[in-house]
Amino acid sequence: MIKSNQSKLNFSHVVLDAAVIALSYILAWYIIIGSNLGLAGAPGTLAQDIYFRALYIIIPVYLVLYLIFDLYVPKRIQSRRREFGNIVKANIMGLMLFTFVLYAGRNIQGIGPYLRNFSTRMIVAFFGLNIVLETAFRNAVRMALRRIRAQGFNQKHMLLVGYSAAAEGFIQRNNDNPEWGYHILGILDDGLERGSVVDGVRVLGDLSDLRNILSGNDFDEIVVTLPLDKYEYLKPVVNICEKSGVHTMFVPDYQNIIPTTPYTEDLEGLPVVHIRHVPLTGLFNATVKRTMDLIGATVALIIFSPLMLIVMIIIKLTSPGPVIYAQERVGLHNRPFKMYKFRSMYVQPPEEELNRWTTKGDPRVTKIGRFIRRFNIDEMPQFINILRGDMSLVGPRPERPQFVEKFKEEIPRYMIKHQVRPGLTGWAQVNGYRGDTSIQKRIEHDLYYIENWTLGLDIKILFLTLFKGFKNAY
Repeated sequence: MIKSNQSKLNFSHVVLDAAVIALSYILAWYIIIGSNLGLAGAPGTLAQDIYFRALYIIIPVYLVLYLIFDLYVPKRIQSRRREFGNIVKANIMGLMLFTFVLYAGRNIQGIGPYLRNFSTRMIVAFFGLNIVLETAFRNAVRMALRRIRAQGFNQKHMLLVGYSAAAEGFIQRNNDNPEWGYHILGILDDGLERGSVVDGVRVLGDLSDLRNILSGNDFDEIVVTLPLDKYEYLKPVVNICEKSGVHTMFVPDYQNIIPTTPYTEDLEGLPVVHIRHVPLTGLFNATVKRTMDLIGATVALIIFSPLMLIVMIIIKLTSPGPVIYAQERVGLHNRPFKMYKFRSMYVQPPEEELNRWTTKGDPRVTKIGRFIRRFNIDEMPQFINILRGDMSLVGPRPERPQFVEKFKEEIPRYMIKHQVRPGLTGWAQVNGYRGDTSIQKRIEHDLYYIENWTLGLDIKILFLTLFKGFKNAY
């Protein structure tokens, strides 16, 4: 059974993490100070033993940070992307603590001179090296464990209590991912025939057999997957499982009620289930994204200002009307705002402009408008919206109020897109869902983005937009 070896595996992981931290630190010292290309011999350079003594503090601090940022969550369930994000967060926090100590303690008698002469270049090198080496190490461990589990070793033996849509989903995902190392030994359910096989798993009995089966203690984990109509059995089932001493998980059978992936928050001991996980509601993620928006929009305005000036002049000379027009759109928290664009159409009556999308070959588009729309130049004034906080570089595209009112009644979950700032570009747009295309598909892509946001996904979307542009840009 895996539970007898889990503590040894966990301890080994911590020891190896400590070794990676030490290796990253020593390499940073050698590159910046110890090598011929470094600072060895420069005035004020600290002795080697002083730098290495700092490891007695750095290693335990970083191990605590790894614990805080969930880097000891089992790799069976944590994705590579999330693990990498947590490694980066832990190292950013470590860098901030490192920098704070150096500057806050520089005037302390006794240690002040050492802190003042501590190499900041080495700290930055350690920051980068530790992220790279820790990521490489953990990926190597992940691959090794998955290979071992796929061959039938390092397995967790499980019992499913109750057969439902949740149980079906659990079995299917387990079959699709043998590297998780979950071996489902059987199912208990009142509605299934004892000895039959369901989805490749044998039925061991009904719920009344739970106490006797657990008395043998042959399981590493119990998974409670009761159907909704049998939740009155939940309390006694959990009590029996808890008394057995076997770790118990609960997979709620809510798929037909809550069409998403919720997460649970602890409200002073009261579990609160959030219907939808939106990473950008977190302060850290929101701050990172907003910082990238401000920097990106500022740089873009500086780089593209000559092109924008030329476009403004051409628009003014080729057709009557304003160069930039502001159109009302719905943004974060359903609040309306004015979105700016270069005018690419002839001036038209408000009722015609409000109730029509642009289609292929639309006669309302001017000659210069056709060009700037093809290359998305008409969207450039929205960098101003981004600086104002109305929009983000990446996010669901904002829609006009009359279409929002229409779609929220017709398209399930349409209004969820307004839980984040709308974007200049988005996951739906780079996949071809823009303008006169399927609203349903567009919302599916928007929801994927909202629930799976990472800084890396934003960068990927910006890269695709820059090098491929929007599809279906009429």
